[in-house]
Order: sequence, then structure tokens, then C-alpha cells
Amino acid sequence: MVYAHVAHDCLVGHHTIFANGATLAGHVEVGDWATIGAFSGIHQFCRVGVHSFVGGYTVVTKDVLPYSKTVGNRACIYGVNTLGLTRRGFPPERVAAIRRAYRVLLQSRLNTSEAVARLEASGPESEDVRVVLDFIRGSRRGVILKRHSRHHASEEP
Repeated sequence: MVYAHVAHDCLVGHHTIFANGATLAGHVEVGDWATIGAFSGIHQFCRVGVHSFVGGYTVVTKDVLPYSKTVGNRACIYGVNTLGLTRRGFPPERVAAIRRAYRVLLQSRLNTSEAVARLEASGPESEDVRVVLDFIRGSRRGVILKRHSRHHASEEP
């Protein structure tokens, strides 16, 4: 789309979507089937995983996990990109396995290394979970695991 920018030495996968003004700095890697929303910026040397969704106006300074929904300035993870996966024909069992892995990564109160170790110890449920674990292990900048807070300061008593 108009004004999308892909800087030097980027690797862009197949079937990707870049909305208006989506911007990649140098040396960014974008996996197959990823979507990058309007006016989002991806910091240099970051990776965007396969089948992930980066919402509009998002600022990405760490790696975006495969199969995830990531939105905000600074980016927060909102969970699994279930709508995108369903639209691409992922069966419910496959999506459920990804969701179970994300539950350990995002809700177990373990640090990233401990969560990966727990998922490894139980044996990755599926090839999709293996993709997520390999992606995390291969990260040089770290991965976005910060969750969006549902509570805002204006809602506090």
C-alpha cells in the first residue's frame, strides 16, 4: 500500500501485508503471512514471526512472536492471532495447541527461559509450538511478552 517503506537488507516472507505507511528499518526479518498495520514502525534487527499481526501505529523494538497479535506504542502482546489463523484454514485443534503454549508464556508468571523450559519439558504439542520456541531461542533483541493492561489509571478508585 502507499508509503510503505522497506529499508536496506530486510528479508520479507511470502504473502505478507504492509498497510499504508508501515515502515521497516534496516535488517528486519518478516515471516510468511505476517501483517503489519498502518503507520507501524519496526526497529532495526527485529523479527516479525510467521502468521503474526502487528496493529496500526505500533512501535516494535523487540521481536514479534509467531502467531501473535501485537499492538501499541510500545508494543504489547494481546495473545494469539486466532482470527488470522482461522482465516488461513488452521483447524481448531492446531489453534488450541498454540493458545496453550501462549498461556504458559504469558500467564504462568515464569520468566521467558523458565516458560520455554516448561514447554520443552512437556514436549512441544505441535510443530507450531516448536516454531514459537525456536523463534524465542533465536532472538537477539528479546521477544515482546509484555501484556496489555486491561486496567487504566482513570479506572482506579
